Amino acid sequence: MALYSEKVMDHFRNPRNVGTIENADGVGEVGNAKCGDIMKIYLKIRDGVIEDVKFETFGCGSAIASSSMATELIKGKPVSEAIALTNKAVAEALDGLPAHKLHCSVLAEEAIKAALKDYYDRQGIAYDPAQFPDCAHCEDCGR
Repeated sequence: MALYSEKVMDHFRNPRNVGTIENADGVGEVGNAKCGDIMKIYLKIRDGVIEDVKFETFGCGSAIASSSMATELIKGKPVSEAIALTNKAVAEALDGLPAHKLHCSVLAEEAIKAALKDYYDRQGIAYDPAQFPDCAHCEDCGR
């Protein structure tokens, strides 16, 4: 059995939505000092829908694949759906990740939530802080 699924390899070799968005409506950057992965997500939102999303990731193949898949899962979706994206959904969409690489899907979820929080802050939109856990300070959030 292969360590990585075909979907992981495809999103690593052919990542979708790579790049930046000038004048993005929301930008989120997260990193994991333990493994060195850094993800940055850019959002363009119109009428409550994610019109465009781009990412820049410095990290391993699983981090790149997780970023790519996460952007695919939220593109064209209402913000209310994007905020509900979980690392589990990202990993499942990739047909799984090795246990020691699950943190990459967690970073993808965190980066999207950080970009959405930035969007809310820029727009002055009220939100429930519980939607944005401060994962940067926990060792293992159990997700």
